[in-house]
Amino acid sequence: MSSHDIVQRGLYLEEFEVGARYLHRPGRTATETDNVLFTTLTMNTQGLHLDAAFAETQEPFRQRLMNSMWTLSTMVGASVAQLTQGTLVAQLGLGDIAFPHPLFAGDTLYTESVIVESRGSTSRPGQGIVTLAHTGRNQDDVVVATATRTVLVHRLPDADGGTR
Repeated sequence: MSSHDIVQRGLYLEEFEVGARYLHRPGRTATETDNVLFTTLTMNTQGLHLDAAFAETQEPFRQRLMNSMWTLSTMVGASVAQLTQGTLVAQLGLGDIAFPHPLFAGDTLYTESVIVESRGSTSRPGQGIVTLAHTGRNQDDVVVATATRTVLVHRLPDADGGTR
């Protein structure tokens, strides 16, 4: 690599600013294929995802719903390139997960993340803990999913190549 090469990466602990809001773009348009593939890969046989005739008889939506775990996974995935690519040590947990409105095939999921907390780890030198609040909205700006995610990330490398 030359000194002019720029490698896309996530943020080191010291680069996370509490309160900063990241808008992850582009959005991701959900398809019927996404829904069927994800649902069957994860052995979720829920008719509301797989059976159009059944879903049409179910109130209040009368159509198949996108698998909520697809929505959650895609929402988290949308944040990776901007926030944790190459700087993540581990995902520590997910919490406060909610799906206030369904997502349907043909809807576009737009994700944003707000930095809630950032601190050095007391037990792992060179690493720190960051809490992110993810929000997913559809193309009409309706919130379809929210989640809090806690991650362990690397601190900025020292000039000598180590970590502080």
